[in-house]
Amino acid sequence: MKKILVTGSVAYDTIMVFPDRFKNHVLPDQLHILNVCFLTPEMRREFGGTAGNIGYNLKLLGEEPLVMATVGEDIEPYLQRFAGLGVGTGLFKRIAGEFTAQAFITTDLDDNQIIAFHPGAMNRSHENRVGRELGAGVAIIAPDGRDGMLQHARQCAELGIPFLFDPGQGLPMFSGQELMQFIEAADYVAVNDYEGKLLEEKTGRTLKQLSGGVEAFISTLGAKGSVIHTRGQSHEIPPVSASAVVDPTGCGDAYRAGLLYGIARGWDWPSTGRLGSLMGAIKIAHRGAQNHAPVREDIEARFRQAFGYSPWKA
Repeated sequence: MKKILVTGSVAYDTIMVFPDRFKNHVLPDQLHILNVCFLTPEMRREFGGTAGNIGYNLKLLGEEPLVMATVGEDIEPYLQRFAGLGVGTGLFKRIAGEFTAQAFITTDLDDNQIIAFHPGAMNRSHENRVGRELGAGVAIIAPDGRDGMLQHARQCAELGIPFLFDPGQGLPMFSGQELMQFIEAADYVAVNDYEGKLLEEKTGRTLKQLSGGVEAFISTLGAKGSVIHTRGQSHEIPPVSASAVVDPTGCGDAYRAGLLYGIARGWDWPSTGRLGSLMGAIKIAHRGAQNHAPVREDIEARFRQAFGYSPWKA
C-alpha cells in the first residue's frame, strides 16, 4: 500500500444566504456605479480547500494521507478539527502575517452566487517542498498557488513519484505550454467536462490526443458519470444514485480521493472509478465539503450494493 501525498489548498468557506433574488436589487443600467448591500441573516462557516477535502475523504476510507498546504495565522480551528479526526497536519506550513485561503460566498434564492476569494497563504505554497523523506508512493497536484503547483509537479517527477494532475479552478492560471508540461510529467490527469474543453482550447489538442501521453485520463461528467481513458481502452463509469442531492461543493474532491485510494492499492480502473463515483454520491447528500461521515465499512457496503461486488481484499 502506497502513502498518498495530497498537495493543494486548505481553506475556509464562509457561506451566506440572501433570502431574495439578486436581480431584484441590481439595476442593469446602473452597473457602472454598483453599490449594493445584501442582508444575509443565515451564515455558516465550512472547512474546505482541495487538499483539505481530499485528505478528509481519504481518512474516511481508512487512509493516513500526507496533506501538504500553506496556511495562515487563523488556522487553529482547522488544526483542532483535523486533530479530532486523526488527520495529520505536520505538513501544514503556517505563514506569518497571512490569512488562510478563504471564500466568501453569497447565494440567492435562484442559487446564483457572488463569490470573493482571498488566496492568502495559499500563494506561498511554493515554500513547501516535496522530498524523498516523505515516503510518498503516489501524489496529487490539486489547485493551489500557481508557483507551488509547478514546483510540486516538478519535484514529484524528479523523485519518480507517480502523480495525478488535477488543474481544477487553477487551470486558467497556466499557459498552454505550461499545461502540456504538467501533462507530460503526470501519470494521471483528472478534469470535469468544462475543464476538459478549456484544456483543449489552451493546449490546441483534443482530449484523445492528451490522454495518449498518460496512464489514465479521467473526465467527470456530473450526473452522467465519468469516463477513464487508459492506453487503448475507455472505461465508462456509471453514476451512483445519491440518497439526496443537497450540495455539489466538494464532490470533485471526494471523487479524486476515491481515485487515489484505488491507484494506491493497484485496483483495476473500473473499480477505481466506481469508488470515485460512490464517494461523490455520498458527499452530495450533505451540505458543505466535509460533513459526510461514513466509516470505511459503510463505504464498502454501499459499493457492494451499487455494483454487486467488492474490490477490497479479505
